[in-house]
Amino acid sequence: MIRILGSHRQACSGLSRRDWLQIGGSTLAGISLADLLKVQAAGSSPKAKSCILLYLYGAPSQLETFDPKPDAPVEIRGEFGHMPTSIPGIRFCDRLPRLARVADKMTILRSVTHQHPIHGVAFATTGVPTIDVAMELAPRDARHWPYIGSVVDYLFRSQGSKAPIPDNLALPFPFSSQRVGEVQRAGPYPAFLGGEYSPTWTRFLGHGTRTAKKTLQEKVWEAPEPYRGVNSDCRFTLSESDGAGPDSVVLDRLSDRVSLAQQLELAQPRFESIPGAPAMSRQRASAMDLLRSKRVRDALDLRQEPAKARERYGETLFGQSALAARRLVEAGSRFVSVFWDEYGLAGTGWDTHWDHFPRMKDELLPGLDQALAGLLEDLHERGLLDETLVVCLSEHGRTPQIQKVAGGGRDHWAQVYSIALAGGGIARGRVIGRSDRIAGTVAERPISPKDILATIYHLLGFDPETNLLDRTARPSPLVANASILRDALA
Repeated sequence: MIRILGSHRQACSGLSRRDWLQIGGSTLAGISLADLLKVQAAGSSPKAKSCILLYLYGAPSQLETFDPKPDAPVEIRGEFGHMPTSIPGIRFCDRLPRLARVADKMTILRSVTHQHPIHGVAFATTGVPTIDVAMELAPRDARHWPYIGSVVDYLFRSQGSKAPIPDNLALPFPFSSQRVGEVQRAGPYPAFLGGEYSPTWTRFLGHGTRTAKKTLQEKVWEAPEPYRGVNSDCRFTLSESDGAGPDSVVLDRLSDRVSLAQQLELAQPRFESIPGAPAMSRQRASAMDLLRSKRVRDALDLRQEPAKARERYGETLFGQSALAARRLVEAGSRFVSVFWDEYGLAGTGWDTHWDHFPRMKDELLPGLDQALAGLLEDLHERGLLDETLVVCLSEHGRTPQIQKVAGGGRDHWAQVYSIALAGGGIARGRVIGRSDRIAGTVAERPISPKDILATIYHLLGFDPETNLLDRTARPSPLVANASILRDALA
């Protein structure tokens, strides 16, 4: 057996990450040989060459986005109107005019549902079968499963498939790192795959241009808010410190990665003598070369984009992050995540328990409308939409009933909500599922968040039933109890 050497870091189980990353006759870093061969076979005909995942943390209201209810009572439908889209008979909130025009490039899922009305980013983006509040606030909880970006990165490497730049990149900054008020949240982390498969996080170089005032119990935060506006010459670089997340992939860990690659280079002849063993090309690549490559730096430097291109996405942190995601995919990355995260205080982002209508009107809906529509239009014009899967995802929806608080409020609601998909093998101009008359329950075609993950894996060329080996060496599918959304496919 080949044992991966390196610094000894304890995992929550008491064993180090290196203890788990071992190569034997039947397993390779958490995947069985049979499943590795299965991955290699399945990866031969993907519909999507890459995926951009846009995550709206806090969860938008289905009623104020893709499933308005014009005939519902005012205490349900709220103070915004509705408008026709480029899909006949389908209406969006009237605060999304650009998305209404490009609706014929998307498939809208109006009947996503599950049983966990908490901020379960990990539930929405990993194969974990269930989640609770304790897990949500504990990224290192041993029960977590790896983030979909980490799994995709791992599967590509297991195939021996090398991208010119890192595959699992995430913007605009390490998740859950720019707000105070609570402990760090779980979500986009590699879990039992180990820190080698953490997202490579960027760092935002810029500043907010519009001031926001936020409150959380006795805490008050008032400062420029980059999700409302950013300076015109902002850009991104790779993160330089790892204090913001479990096992973050950052520049000060590059020398360790190079050492690991060198050890694997020396060990390769012994491994290749094992009958049926796959090639070790993924370990031969130097992480330092990838992370310091000029291609990555250039893709993150938005100053190279014309002003009109930047304006198209919106001069907000989310809009400029979406533009950077397009540039990264164009440069060769195959999985890029963009998080609309909390900023300043916990309970922000799309978590609109109070000030719902002012925040939706002044920040959230205009930012989403311009960024997502700009991304779809740009990919289409560049001939990249058919090969780039775009997923606009969140953890749940909001209550149909408006709460009687300042600015109105909608609380957590997981019984039904809406998700948008586009490009990369997804049908155009389709609406799947239906909610009831107040957008409170599923009326037709329930869809699980796990079905969405299974569909992403499928479109990228991976069988969702491929098994990973968890911390106890027990085989677990990429995502369990899930079905590919065949009716969403082109």
